[in-house]
Amino acid sequence: MSIDKTLLVGDVGGTNARFAIARMVDGRPVLDHHESFPADQYPTFLSGVAAFVEGCEVKPSGGVIAVAGPVEDGAIDLTNSPWRVSEPELQTLGLNPVKLINDFEALAWGAPIVPAENLERLGGPEAGDPHATIAVLGPGTGFGVSALVRDAHGKEMAMPSEGGHACFPPGDPVEDEILRILRRRYDRVSIERLICGPGLLNMHRALAEIDGRETHIDDPAEITTTALADPHSPCGATLARFCAILGAVAGDIALTTGARGGVYIAGGIAPRILPFLKTSPFRQRFERKGRFKDYMADIPTWVITHKHAALLGAARVAFAEDHG
Repeated sequence: MSIDKTLLVGDVGGTNARFAIARMVDGRPVLDHHESFPADQYPTFLSGVAAFVEGCEVKPSGGVIAVAGPVEDGAIDLTNSPWRVSEPELQTLGLNPVKLINDFEALAWGAPIVPAENLERLGGPEAGDPHATIAVLGPGTGFGVSALVRDAHGKEMAMPSEGGHACFPPGDPVEDEILRILRRRYDRVSIERLICGPGLLNMHRALAEIDGRETHIDDPAEITTTALADPHSPCGATLARFCAILGAVAGDIALTTGARGGVYIAGGIAPRILPFLKTSPFRQRFERKGRFKDYMADIPTWVITHKHAALLGAARVAFAEDHG
């Protein structure tokens, strides 16, 4: 692989679009020329990509863009954003080949190459089975899920999914009550209705109702800020419940995908609440799987703190596509 080949990589969420130029050096992707665009800055996604490409000294010849939502027939209608885009539209910018992939699919490709200093352990052994599947999941604007299937021969395949829209699994009487309260508002209560930024607000209001008290908080950031400052406050109780359910969900996904290689928590929220998360019931609920407790205890859990892990994964895919 030529080290001077430059490809575009992107990571587009409900709030921001991040772009970079990727090069392959010594078999590993290196990212340069990072830029971030707020989603409301450009009327169309294509205009945002065009602005980035125009600002590049060396124009990328192709690329891979990771997007927060399902990709269908080479097109994306972002779940939590008004932006829409297709691969043929991106080709009008001189990007060929160009590919759209799910953002958590990109994270699944990126997780194994995130430097150790950008991973924070959340319990379990230091390393998982190097030939087993890894799962990547996490809360941000929404809740994403993916897995990287691996075998003993070094073959890998990322599984895009919409696992965040699976049903919320209550684990105790309080969570039964949270589910009952949310059912009044939503016909069906998915994981994403609770484990994401807006979901944190849903949970806080439900817990206030259960406790018979009022709450006037309408910003999820206020909940996390207050919880970090005072873990014994009602906001602290909300965040502890959030972490517990995140652990339970992560454990369910590990069981479903057979992720004995490890589980990586990604997304925007986990790194911001890291000290709280480490002392929360996360790992206890992760392992609390009845007869499979020992199976779960052997699975390591980490938080990805690398800001551009999805771009690293997109770069892996971009160079694989470019070299066919």
